[in-house]
Amino acid sequence: LSETIFLTRIMFPFLLFISLASLTMGALNTRQVFFIPALAPAILNVVNIICILMLADRLANPIVAVAIGFIIGGFVQFAFQVPSFLKRGYKLIGRRDDPVTSPRRTFWHPGLKKIGRLVIPITVGLAITQINIFVSTILASNLPEGSITYLYYSMRLIHFPVGVFGVAMGMAVLPSLSEHAVKGERDKIKEDFSFALRFLFFISVPAMVGLIALRFPIVSTLYQRGKFGAAATIGTADALMFYSVGIWAMVGVRVIAATFYSMQDTRTPVMTAAATMVINVLLSLLLMGPLKHSGLAFANALSAMCNFMMLFFFLRRKLGGIGTGRIALSFIKTFSASAVMGVAGWFLAGRYGLWTLSGHGLSKAAYLSTTMVFCAGVYAATAYFIKSEELVYIINKVKSRKLKAES
Repeated sequence: LSETIFLTRIMFPFLLFISLASLTMGALNTRQVFFIPALAPAILNVVNIICILMLADRLANPIVAVAIGFIIGGFVQFAFQVPSFLKRGYKLIGRRDDPVTSPRRTFWHPGLKKIGRLVIPITVGLAITQINIFVSTILASNLPEGSITYLYYSMRLIHFPVGVFGVAMGMAVLPSLSEHAVKGERDKIKEDFSFALRFLFFISVPAMVGLIALRFPIVSTLYQRGKFGAAATIGTADALMFYSVGIWAMVGVRVIAATFYSMQDTRTPVMTAAATMVINVLLSLLLMGPLKHSGLAFANALSAMCNFMMLFFFLRRKLGGIGTGRIALSFIKTFSASAVMGVAGWFLAGRYGLWTLSGHGLSKAAYLSTTMVFCAGVYAATAYFIKSEELVYIINKVKSRKLKAES
């Protein structure tokens, strides 16, 4: 307990730095700047790793190096965005004699009050997500030993496609949707939403199928060493499979919620999130008996699907036709290409005996990487054969940039 308090005191400034980083990120996104803000979190991780490598052996308590790394990394994440932030005409500090940026005027600005009203439901919605994780952890504590660990490690793997694809797409599409909403361009909102969702499915569904088909090789390569043995790999891989089933819904919710936010409707996503929380608890209690920890993962995936369906229904009722048929056809094509890729990946690596062994990290990583590259090629070839609209869009974009570079 005393060590936890000590580390908390060291890391407390991280809250300030990460808040400033988020503020600059939001400001840059409104100016259609996405690359620098998206790269900033990676900078935090790099700085944290460097601090651990440089300080861990020189401190009496090595864990302090991690805390210091977070502080420095949080500051660097903010500072990394500052040049781009200032270049776009923003200011870090307003002058008291400035009629626009003076603190007295800023704090009472009607726009700030409006943000406060809109952000409260969003905060509640994010809290509901954390409550779901907390409930799953509590329920898992009543299951056989290791269940919490299996859920934790598998959820880390799920967060990669959800965070990289879902969050990034939601952030990228929000400024454009908001601009259309302000101008009353409902047709353009529908068009941007449909494209964003179809493109998101195009890149997230193969990630979902890949995680399912290669779950044992992935878990074995990343985790199976030391006390993390074959039994732990099986338990984590089982949870990963059931979590993965809901990836398409988890990332889809990000885009639909962003569409509601663009129209300044923050209540609907919160209402569906609250309903999803109840569904998750009920399904968890129902499935944890026969499926153990995998039942909790499956309940999370099913509740995410319910959330997506409810949000999609309410958005369609709010906007009218949103290209449901086109989205469904695109999803079917994407899933078909992903299924072919998954079968190929499973035959190539899924039955390889190396995954049952502990260690052998380099051999596993080399074989798994080769398999993933091959699977990506199979997916692209299949998508091209069935004339995927999203793949055609990517090819045309690459061709146009190549022509511009040559000219």
